[in-house]
Amino acid sequence: MPVIIDGYNLLRSVQKAEEFESISDVQLCRLVGRYLKLIGEKGEIIFDGTGPRDKSGFDDISNLEVLFAGPGGDADIVIEDKIRANTAPKRLTIVSSDRKLRRSAQARKARTVKAEVFWDELQKQLSRKRTTKEPTAKRRGLTESETRQWLKFFDIEQ
Repeated sequence: MPVIIDGYNLLRSVQKAEEFESISDVQLCRLVGRYLKLIGEKGEIIFDGTGPRDKSGFDDISNLEVLFAGPGGDADIVIEDKIRANTAPKRLTIVSSDRKLRRSAQARKARTVKAEVFWDELQKQLSRKRTTKEPTAKRRGLTESETRQWLKFFDIEQ
């Protein structure tokens, strides 16, 4: 389910929390990218205006495309256009707390998530401890055949 995020709406929502009040747009995008990769989704985050002159900080963010609406541009309009143009809007998730944008998304049956709810879910997912399953071969050890192969490979007599 592709995710489209109202960039500054999410950023302002996150910055209201004391521990994240100094988070930058680049830091936010990197966290969102990690989250999307973790849940196996792709997304776009759209910011108002042209953004910073040096956009290199937004390069190489996995699973997230960072867009700017352009000079004097409004991210809400870009997002509404994307919702209208999408051939499968029911598969979209729109992240914004903006009422007008949420109504536009709901009119096309797209899923909407308020910025605060999205951020809470992101934090929960990223803070979970990930355990990797050990390969069964690690516990069981080598078979006799494998042992003979390694002994032969290293020219060790049995």
